[in-house]
Amino acid sequence: MLTAFACSFIIMKGYPQAVISLYDGNLPNSRPSPDDEYPTYEGENKILIVHHVSRPSLTVFPADKKKANGTAVIICPGGGYSILAASHEGYDVAKKLNEWGIAAFVLKYRIPDDKTMVNKEIGPLQDAQRAIQMVRENAKEWGIDPGKIGIMGFSAGGHLASTAGTHFTSPVIDNKKNTSLRPDFMILVYPVISFTDSIGHIGSRDNLLGKNPSPEKIKEYSNELQVNAGTPPAFLVHAGDDDVVKVQNSIYFYEAEQRNKLPAALHIYPHGGHGFGMNNPTTKDQWMERLRNWLPALGF
Repeated sequence: MLTAFACSFIIMKGYPQAVISLYDGNLPNSRPSPDDEYPTYEGENKILIVHHVSRPSLTVFPADKKKANGTAVIICPGGGYSILAASHEGYDVAKKLNEWGIAAFVLKYRIPDDKTMVNKEIGPLQDAQRAIQMVRENAKEWGIDPGKIGIMGFSAGGHLASTAGTHFTSPVIDNKKNTSLRPDFMILVYPVISFTDSIGHIGSRDNLLGKNPSPEKIKEYSNELQVNAGTPPAFLVHAGDDDVVKVQNSIYFYEAEQRNKLPAALHIYPHGGHGFGMNNPTTKDQWMERLRNWLPALGF
């Protein structure tokens, strides 16, 4: 039960939300270290950036019982595996999903760091798998259908989400109840997918795998190469002029899903760059509305 976990409340723009520690007791794969986490508010829109995350948690945005449709989404903010863009790629998105009757959970996953982790390459995936496990095992308490739990990620958070969607048969956490760690669907927004030299976001790769990863590790974490018939369906959004994460990341992942006859959707805007969150300022089209149509079409 959730009462076994540390729980606190925070206020975000007038919304009180429960924050639940991901793990009961000692953190797996961790080294003794101080908690150096701190927030900053950056840019014209005062985007909340969280730095040096070493204590992972879930911020819970339950759906209103009058609207709730049983679907849940775990949200992974982006930040190149170096920071978390927690507001426009996290909390703001959760509130929008709540309007649709979807329960949302913003994942504050650990930033890969040799100072805080024994093996930094699996730290974020441990947290994503644990989030799926926690939400699924407590689905009844939150009014969620355990077969309608998706994962969403922006930029490097998209890499984490797509890793969760392609590596779920290789658990990196304790799973005594043999709970399914497979997300039922993925929502990938200008995602880092590949770690290959040609299209990969090398900054994210360096932060997760180190400066000189082996060819085997590059392949393992290039998720366009890990798709198979059991991979969840994906909804992908990207801008063609993204000069941070190449649009080929989304294209190659979509093509891999197509080869495996999965019901994927890909939306590419000609302009928008990188990091626009829910609102691409170069178009009147709202990709969130496209997502709102896609989910029920797949039964979510």
